[in-house]
Amino acid sequence: MSDTAPSDMTYAGYLTLDTLLEAQHPISDQHDEMLFVIIHQTKELWLKQILHEVALAQSLVRAGDLVPAYKSLARVSRIQSVMTQSWDILATMTPADYLSFRGVLGGSSGFQSDQFRRFEAMLGLKDARFLRYHEGRPQAHAALKAALAAPSLYDDALAQLAIAGLPIPVEVLNRDVSQPYEASQAVEDAWLTVYRDPVTWWPLYQLAEKLVDLDDALLTWRHKHVVTVERIIGRKRGTGGTDGVGYLTETLKRRCFPELWSLRTAL
Repeated sequence: MSDTAPSDMTYAGYLTLDTLLEAQHPISDQHDEMLFVIIHQTKELWLKQILHEVALAQSLVRAGDLVPAYKSLARVSRIQSVMTQSWDILATMTPADYLSFRGVLGGSSGFQSDQFRRFEAMLGLKDARFLRYHEGRPQAHAALKAALAAPSLYDDALAQLAIAGLPIPVEVLNRDVSQPYEASQAVEDAWLTVYRDPVTWWPLYQLAEKLVDLDDALLTWRHKHVVTVERIIGRKRGTGGTDGVGYLTETLKRRCFPELWSLRTAL
């Protein structure tokens, strides 16, 4: 197969811009609905790249190639920062602007994003309840189901701790990976060994900090989401039937890599 582009290749052709730019279909005649559509479509494009990068990082970590994995993980955290900044653009929309077209959204809501739920699952936040929102989309449903059933990036990292000779309990290594991860004191102790002697355990130490970057960025994104939603709709219920700001605030308690946070107190 040749990697040479056709002589008539254009910028628009390479990026299939006509298809991309025809994908925005506001339902109302309100000016700000276009912004709402583009913000969310852009997030989905970035999520597609995030899933692409995390998949590569997982394959590298599983192979024991920790250093090459850092690049993809660092890229993900940078993308997360861009996604967080996009809330500032959405926040230029006033409550009146949003309420002028909110009715056309029906029961749709960002919490139904299958790509976001796949990202969470790949980081270890497993919740099979979100599968029901994609029963009418077989490909999305299958991809999310596969992510829920597969080892997470954190499972892969803990396996590498064990391979390096650190005492990770068998019940952690052989756990049902389709279930949410539960923090373990033994795992925290293993990470403490790494953090107390980073020179000896440098590859694992750096991997841990890259994981914290992802968790930190995810929490920052969630917090900005909460603030933006409260700024625009206050404490109204969400379009998807959730408690709105109340539901979003609860998500701030989640940690993908709990021992990497708790160990800091013990250092």
